[in-house]
Amino acid sequence: MTAVQGTAVDIPTEDGTADAYLAHPGDERPRPAVLFYQDAYGLRPCLRSMADRLAAAGYTVLVPNVFYRQGRTPVVELPEFIDPGADPGIWRRIGPLVQSLTPDLVARDAGAYLRWLADSPLVADGPVAVTGYCMGARLALLTAGTHPDRVAAAAGFHGGRLATDTPDSPHLVAEHITAELYFGHADHDPSLPEEQIERLENALTAAGVRHRCEVYPGARHGYTQSDTPAYDREADERHWAALLDLLDRTF
Repeated sequence: MTAVQGTAVDIPTEDGTADAYLAHPGDERPRPAVLFYQDAYGLRPCLRSMADRLAAAGYTVLVPNVFYRQGRTPVVELPEFIDPGADPGIWRRIGPLVQSLTPDLVARDAGAYLRWLADSPLVADGPVAVTGYCMGARLALLTAGTHPDRVAAAAGFHGGRLATDTPDSPHLVAEHITAELYFGHADHDPSLPEEQIERLENALTAAGVRHRCEVYPGARHGYTQSDTPAYDREADERHWAALLDLLDRTF
């Protein structure tokens, strides 16, 4: 583990400027890049801490505010401990933001994030890895499928709606993916029922994608997010082991 430096950066996109958090080892040597996709609650201290931990393992980590079209961070004001059970209005405020991110917009934004990383002196030459949480797992899957030349590995944790029966379901990009994938599904997750887990597995297998999909027993949707009631320390540490193992194999 090494000392980490974290800074706020701005990323030009086709639709404006995305604010972001960049974490990297303090020696400022070029390192393999990891594009880190937020959950629905947005860029906040919990995610910055996760990015710092990843950077301390030897990576340059970019966490963009994917809701930048609606404003800079914080797009939605949230308490330090986020509990939708205590404040049901949280999802009324956040839901429209999540729904606004269409697959086309995700692919377009991913191109901007990947170009920014390619131009950064803190990033080593070559492809990058992607990791995503909750809604970010969907973004990671779509990014791997729409930018296969730039993504060597992608991971998603407690992701929802990854393999629906809609014509724009994320799993339909499987045939374009060249990266190795890892998914850590939450055992108790109504946003990813058993039939979607099976549909995703079948699509990746049929497309010949190197992948591993695991269900974490007893874990709830959001198990990596320490500022929510869903946090599960055991499942979170399992996620870190799986993610770092994937990155070690890739880089």
